[in-house]
Amino acid sequence: MIKKIHFPLFMLLLFALASCNNQTQDVEADLAIPVSVDDLKPGSIEQTINTTGTVVATKEVSLITEMAGDYYLAVNPKTGRPFALGDQVNEGQVIVELKDEEYVNGIALESKKLNLEISEQEFQKQESLYEKGGVTLREFRNSEVSFINAKYDFERAEIQLEKMKVRAPFRGVITELPYFTKGTKVASATAVVSLMSYEKLLLEVNLPEKYINDVKQKQEVRVMNYTLPDDTLKGVVSELSPAISTETRTFLGKLTISNDDLKLRPGMFVQSEIILDRKDSVIVIPKDVVVSNQRGKSVFIVVKGTAEQKQVTFGYENEDMVEITSGLKANDRLVVKGFETLRNRSKVKIIK
Repeated sequence: MIKKIHFPLFMLLLFALASCNNQTQDVEADLAIPVSVDDLKPGSIEQTINTTGTVVATKEVSLITEMAGDYYLAVNPKTGRPFALGDQVNEGQVIVELKDEEYVNGIALESKKLNLEISEQEFQKQESLYEKGGVTLREFRNSEVSFINAKYDFERAEIQLEKMKVRAPFRGVITELPYFTKGTKVASATAVVSLMSYEKLLLEVNLPEKYINDVKQKQEVRVMNYTLPDDTLKGVVSELSPAISTETRTFLGKLTISNDDLKLRPGMFVQSEIILDRKDSVIVIPKDVVVSNQRGKSVFIVVKGTAEQKQVTFGYENEDMVEITSGLKANDRLVVKGFETLRNRSKVKIIK
């Protein structure tokens, strides 16, 4: 005799079965490892050499007096006050002037200028007469000699007077300015001002021997300093030594850095990157997502909710990024967070 199943009991069994299925799904969901992913897109990467060093000015000079005289510090036309430390000066600008009336009178510039004018007029007169046959060649040549001597005397007097002025030999910044009381007598060969030009800076670096054939003149350089976190200056490789040190196994390079806004100062410690080459439209990933073990280097990608471990091969690399030449392709979903506990075929749950 077949027993009848009561309807309320049948519904209770169905409810219990459904609850078991939901619990199984919840357990599976709880076992899935949360990860974050990036969809891979073609990018660019540079092959660089990182170096450090101290930058120095390309031009630096200490100016001394050529003559003795009373000291007068010139006025800076930009500020309306005497020149001071840190002031910029242009090439040829007078910074210090010496005065000595006795010396100036002895040069007799005005009389030499007048003598030059008279000699020039006489020479022109004799030249005109010679062309007409009015004077001999000797008379004409003698007037020419007198004119030339007068010209040299005047120019020599100007040079002597110019020695009373200390001019900037290049555009730069005053870095030293010893104090002298206005009108004080100073001797010749006295250091009165030091200048430095650092619109361009020089950085000497020692480069590893293995890059001897890779580093070339005119390669682009990036320069950073901790005081300029948001600024990167540009430069070029300007000089390279062909010799390798037997002690350090390095070779010397000189980098010229553009510093038009004077953001870097001579003596600063900087980090530089020499750009050897660049690749575009390649797969580039962060270095810190790569897992290294005895079998090589690998990363994880997500395929249909499952982590797949992929062996990869490196190409160009820099401090933070690396080019992948095999093992990954565009649009792969690369695990960038949560990969530390993954195993091949682990169930994963993608989170933001």
